[in-house]
Amino acid sequence: MNVGLCVVEIHLIGSHSLKEKRRVLRRLKDQIRAKFNIAVAEIDHQDLWQRATLGMVSISSSREPLEACFSKVRAILEREIPGDLASFHVEFLS
Repeated sequence: MNVGLCVVEIHLIGSHSLKEKRRVLRRLKDQIRAKFNIAVAEIDHQDLWQRATLGMVSISSSREPLEACFSKVRAILEREIPGDLASFHVEFLS
């Protein structure tokens, strides 16, 4: 069994309120959950308007599907977020 843990920091340049930030993050989280069936949660910076940290986790029998999954998640985030992807860190536990 392999577990993939991904921590993503996002800088939401155009966000002007917590309500706007939460709307953007909810759309991203729902899209990732639906497409990849992985757990996603905002894990830090809940009180800041333009910054967010998302944690994602998935389990697989081997590492390769996890690598492919998180690679696709990164592509979606880079395409969909209205801002910058500040960091994208993936860790594998086996």
